[in-house]
Amino acid sequence: MCGNTAGRRLLWTIGGGLLSLLAILFFLGFFLAREGSGGGRIGLIRIEGVIADSREALDQLEKFQRSQTIRAVVLRINSPGGGVAPAQEIYEELNKTRSQHRKPIVASMGSLAASGGYYIACASDRIFANPGSITGSIGVIMQLANISRLLEKVGVKATVIKSGEHKDMGSMTKDISPGDQKIFQEVLDDVHDQFVEAVVKGRKLDKGKVAEIADGRIFTGRQAVGLGLVDELGDLSDAINCAAQLAGIKGRPKIVEERKRRFSLLDILGSRIFPFSPSNMDSTWPPLSVQYLMR
Repeated sequence: MCGNTAGRRLLWTIGGGLLSLLAILFFLGFFLAREGSGGGRIGLIRIEGVIADSREALDQLEKFQRSQTIRAVVLRINSPGGGVAPAQEIYEELNKTRSQHRKPIVASMGSLAASGGYYIACASDRIFANPGSITGSIGVIMQLANISRLLEKVGVKATVIKSGEHKDMGSMTKDISPGDQKIFQEVLDDVHDQFVEAVVKGRKLDKGKVAEIADGRIFTGRQAVGLGLVDELGDLSDAINCAAQLAGIKGRPKIVEERKRRFSLLDILGSRIFPFSPSNMDSTWPPLSVQYLMR
């Protein structure tokens, strides 16, 4: 009888020990799965197509900022740029991620990272590009449509009632006046200077040197390295490895990415051929739109 009791106690002891071991292994496996095999995670954000809105990128950045396990962020940029305000909003949030949340940012350029796409990259600690990546296009553009001659042909006349001389600036139904053009040029010059200042600050370059090449021209990745616009030639995996080093991650990091629609050349073609279509209204409607966009 006593032997049976002792045996049961032994079984309970062994069973309890096994359960404790399994619990430890479970929590250890859970922790390693969260941290990745190298003990850290890197958030990957893709900036693709025409930048018409910043909400998606900002939402992803805020999640990565709050995460205790995301140690760094990699940007994969495949974009010709887009609206000035969305690009600036993403740029500022990236700077906050670096300065306030202490998370390194590394940019990786795909086929195209120009104008607003390059503007965003300037908020990174390091920028990687492929030798044949197209980048640069530092500048700002505004395109105005004029349908006044067409209206005359079909016998339609527009009547405008306004409260001030320049209230109908950029109207599609009239030719632009010298006074309006002067105001537009002053606005574009100021927005262009904001772009130059972002490059100077982000890349730590002389403003005069940046101004010389900030005329809208494009560069290959290899040319951009020579000009100081890009740090190194390399692909996405090189950028990820660099981010891991900057974050102090040992071993292979786990990549965290929220899936989104893939970039398509139709995004660019649509923005050029049908600039006022409903699909592009976020970036080009109303027609008066100032853009960091490669044309």
